[in-house]
This record gives sequence, structure tokens and C-alpha cells, in this order.
Amino acid sequence: MRTILHSDCNGFFASVECLYNPQIRNKPVAVCGDKDKRHGIILAKNEIAKKYNVKTGEPIWQAVQKCPELVTAQAHYDRYIRFSKLCREIYSDYTDNIEPFGLDEAWLDVTGSVMLYKSGRNIAEEIRHRIKNELGITVSIGVSYNKIFAKLGSDYKKPDAVTEITKDNYKDIVWKLKASDLLYVGKATEKKLSKLGIYTIGDLANFPLPQLRNNFGKWADILHNFSNGLDFSPVMKSNEVSAVKSIGNSTTAIRDLENLEDAKIIFMVLCDSVCRRMREQGFRAKTVCISVRDTDLQSFTRQKKLDVSTNITKDVLSVCMELFKENYTFSKNIRSLGVSVTDFEADTLSHQTSIFQSEEEIIKSEKLDSTLDTIKNRFGNFAVKPAKLMFDKNLSGFNPKEEHTVHPVGYF
Repeated sequence: MRTILHSDCNGFFASVECLYNPQIRNKPVAVCGDKDKRHGIILAKNEIAKKYNVKTGEPIWQAVQKCPELVTAQAHYDRYIRFSKLCREIYSDYTDNIEPFGLDEAWLDVTGSVMLYKSGRNIAEEIRHRIKNELGITVSIGVSYNKIFAKLGSDYKKPDAVTEITKDNYKDIVWKLKASDLLYVGKATEKKLSKLGIYTIGDLANFPLPQLRNNFGKWADILHNFSNGLDFSPVMKSNEVSAVKSIGNSTTAIRDLENLEDAKIIFMVLCDSVCRRMREQGFRAKTVCISVRDTDLQSFTRQKKLDVSTNITKDVLSVCMELFKENYTFSKNIRSLGVSVTDFEADTLSHQTSIFQSEEEIIKSEKLDSTLDTIKNRFGNFAVKPAKLMFDKNLSGFNPKEEHTVHPVGYF
């Protein structure tokens, strides 16, 4: 039987900031986005702030209303990346099967080390003590026989704790938890489950699978397996690279977007970043997706499958604008926009061209993009840009390609 650990750094961003600023360590602390760039939300909080019900993702002003003494710290991603690597160096002393899940979480398959340390729990306790003593932050670790239950274990008791979930005790621990505690059961899924009378993971595990399939399709089998601990997915090795499934960028604009011209400026910058990243990795995409969030924080996504795959910036921009104009009328101003592409094929493969676009035109566009990529790589992102972006330098003056932090892909 496998022995899987899931290690979760407690209040990671906030804990790291307290190391650099010890005088705030015993105060309620929240790491926030840049208010001047309208990214003013809570990104992480320490255990003291949690007691005031400060929540990740809520606006700073709302968090301060709950906790007037809240200390807000600016995010420093270089610090978090450094500590994330330091944690993984400690993990690597016990296994080379380490699969990151964001900067602050990772699964470890320590099956091969159990004989040396007598149990997975002993390994987890040693890792917990080492990270606390060597790095000055704490972790909660789940120990189980699969990845899903190991993650539930790391969430079960915080901070600075180890929870073991076995085949003998999982019904007593896991099945009592809310269905929303299960990985990938978000608000929409939780709402659908509650309509079926499913409120706990135990309810889900014991719900008739055929009826679950009627409501969730193929996703029903995943939900059923996860809730019953039937997860056999491996933990990747440290040097393995997951296949790229999508490439995207999004941004909260420095001011509200009030019209189509504003939106086009943002889409132009995002499409340039997404397509440059796509070309660097040797991909063409067949599906383009946009995301839109208005000033009431209501959001939606729309996507379109193309007849011909592409990595040409102007073609992806054209699809984004088409989707946007078809689905938004500016009844409210816009706060943020996003662009992503998926359904990849290698750009070295021959592909069918469109009857609506000449091969000569495609070649010219590809050469133009290649030339612009070369200039930007050598002289910087702002070395050359379309004239349209010069009309509002504040609105267009962001660099999603460089500012984008690439995190490991999700569970699937």
C-alpha cells in the first residue's frame, strides 16, 4: 500500500512576511495586492487574522472592518518562491516523488522510505519539525494511502499538525466533513449536491452512482471515487513536467473599462502576452476563451473553437473581440479581463489553412510576430507596441508576460 503525504505551508505568504518583519509576528497580518493597481484584496492571512474571520479573496476594506488592527503587507513573490524551493529541498531528503500544488503545497510519495522511518507519520513529523526549525514557518501534513485523503488530512488540523487518514479511520474522519472540503467541489458543485440532499462527503460516497451520473455526467465517477478514497493517481517525480493544457493571462485594469476601446486596449496587451508564450513553447491553439468581470464582481467566460489552429496575435485578438462584442453591452463598467487558449498542437505540424485567409497573409503575419518577439526579447516588452496602445499609456502600461507567475498545473 502506498504512503502519500500532503504538506501545506500554514498562512504561507503571511508567515514569510512575518519572518522578514518580526515586529508584526504577533499581530493579525494579511498579505494584500497592490491597492494602487486596484488589486486590493486579501491574498493570505496568518492564524491571528483568521480568528477575526478575515478571508482570502475579500477586499481589504472589508477585512479591516472585521479587524481594525489588521496589518496589511505587500506581496513579495520572490520571497515566496525562495521559501517554496527551500521546503522542496527538505522534502527531497525523503523522496524524489514530489508534486507541487501551488507554491505552498506539495504531495510526496514516501512509500520507498517507510521501512527506514518505520511509518509515514514519522516522516511527516520529522518534516514538520525540520521546516519549523530550519525555515521558521509551519506546515500541516496529511498522511494517507492516496492523494485526495492526504490533502484532506493536511486541511483537517491547522496549524503545525499531522493528521493520518487510514483505511480503518477514513469513515470517521472524512465522511463527516462537508462535501465542499473535497478537492474540486466548488460553490457551483456544492449547490447542485445540496439540491440532491448531499451535504457531507459521506453523503456523497453513499449516494447512488447512477443517480449521480444523471446530474453530473462523467464528473459523477470522479466525485464518487474521491469520496470513497478510490484515487490511484501517482505523485509525479520532481523532474517531471506536466503537459501544458492551457496558456492564459488576466488583469485587473488600473481603472474601470468604460467602452469598447478600453476593452480592446486590454485585450491587445493580453493577446500579445498569451501568443508570445504560445510561440515560445511551440504551440498553436484551436480554442480561445475570454473572461470578463464587471465592477459588481460578477463574472463570466466565453469560448470559441476555431476552424484552424493559430498562434498569430492578431487572429487571437480578433476572436477575443468577437466573443466580447457578442456577449457584453457595458450595462456596467468592467474591472478585469482575461484571455486563455487551449486545444494545442505543435506548430511544427502541417495544418489546414482557412479558405478565408490566404497562405501568403498567414506567412506575413507569422513573420511579423516573429520579428516583434525578437525585438521584445532583446530590448524589453515595451520596445515596440501598436500605436493604439499609445493613446492611453496608463491603461496599456502593464506587462502580463513578465509579471505572470506560472504555478504548477492542477490535479488533473
